[in-house]
Amino acid sequence: MRNIKSILFENKSLKQTVLKNTFWMTFGNLVSRLIRAILIIYAARILGVAGYGVFSYALSIAGFFAIFADIGLTPLLTRESARRPESRIQYLSTALFIKFIFIVISSLIILFVAPFIAKLEGATELFRIIIFLFAFDTLRDFLFGFTRSIERMEIEAGVNILTNVAILLLGGSALLLFPSNETLIIGYTIGSGIGLLALVWVLREHLKNIWRSFNKTLIKPILTEAWPFALAGLLGTIMLNTDMIMLGWLKGAEDVGFYSAAQKIILLTYILPGFLVVSLFPTFSRLAMKDNERFRSIFEKGIRAAMLAAFPFAVGGILLAPSIISLIYGVAYLPAAPAFTILLFTLFIVFPGIFIGNAIFAYNRQRMFLGYVGFGALSNVILNYLLIPPYGIIGSAIATIVSQLLANGFAWRALKRINNFKTLIHLPKTIAATLVMGIFVFGLSSLHLHVAFIIPISATIYFFTLLLLREPLLEYLNPLRILRRQKTGGGRNI
Repeated sequence: MRNIKSILFENKSLKQTVLKNTFWMTFGNLVSRLIRAILIIYAARILGVAGYGVFSYALSIAGFFAIFADIGLTPLLTRESARRPESRIQYLSTALFIKFIFIVISSLIILFVAPFIAKLEGATELFRIIIFLFAFDTLRDFLFGFTRSIERMEIEAGVNILTNVAILLLGGSALLLFPSNETLIIGYTIGSGIGLLALVWVLREHLKNIWRSFNKTLIKPILTEAWPFALAGLLGTIMLNTDMIMLGWLKGAEDVGFYSAAQKIILLTYILPGFLVVSLFPTFSRLAMKDNERFRSIFEKGIRAAMLAAFPFAVGGILLAPSIISLIYGVAYLPAAPAFTILLFTLFIVFPGIFIGNAIFAYNRQRMFLGYVGFGALSNVILNYLLIPPYGIIGSAIATIVSQLLANGFAWRALKRINNFKTLIHLPKTIAATLVMGIFVFGLSSLHLHVAFIIPISATIYFFTLLLLREPLLEYLNPLRILRRQKTGGGRNI
């Protein structure tokens, strides 16, 4: 038990801390997402395609404007607190003060501007509740920026699980008793508020005298450094939400419902590299411009781990797309399968792209990154406008792939000039294991086995193929090996 506690609740060395934080981010987010997925699937079936489309549409529009509630404060808090531990509470206090101001501004924008953009009937009425949902969510995410800077991701995992259990119970009960979009949003909001209160209680010692640490001289440097983060976040939000908004304008509620069903699964996979990069970002921030060799070594391992996940998810998903959609949402959502298949190709772009963006932020080159994300966002709008009318949700999926490729491709090339990392030399074993897995997936599906059996079987085949090929990353992240090194005093301390 002492060994387990040492690995999962203490920061001993760089490798062990990254493994610990990645475990908690993965465990916490997977459990949380699975819990919320139960509610989403239930809601999609209870509300129907059109009703679910209105629900998703309202959240997308509100999410588009809610970006103004953060203005880049969360990643800046993580970076600066990791770099300057002695000023950590001052940054937290001052940034929190700024945060409250922008939450009010964002809420007013959602209330008075979003209704002019919403085109689907029934969406506008939801905004007066959604402002509280996004206020609770953005405050909780902001405080997570602090827990990440002290590399205590176990706190984030626990609070996320509690939040989503509350959302499931309250939202599910609301749908069961009074099935409507409005009652579902109310359940979401109360559950999110419970999660925020739990996090405040956990951090009560840090927050006890928070306002006494307010430093008005930090306001200007925080805003100066935060706006590139904010703009990058805004442009990223545009890329994520443009499809839904423009489908609502150019098509209808059912198209939004089908596309949202496909997109929800894809966005769920995007969080996998996010687990690791959030764990690594404090380390990136400390090493950037100080130890480029060590930064590059850790960064390449991160990219390699991301691609280990991207290849099997993408290839397996493409081969099983209709079955996956039918399993999750029911046969009524099968028209979403072609868009889902196309969106799966974005995994090859987004998984490494998440690391690229965070590495550029760690090097404080976020202003350079803005142009690339802005170009991708603009291309997404133009391509959606051109492709949605003739091709519907398939055209929107194609627009997403092209815009992601443009934005991440330019960012990739820019980071290569900053720190000449290598990726392709690490991929042959991943590709080989994916090919073996793909053959088995195709064969098992030809035998008409249920997709619920095919997925775990193919995942096992992929993992054991990597073991047979002696994929070094599996050994590098072996917790038993890390524990042995801790006992013998090996490894580098943080």
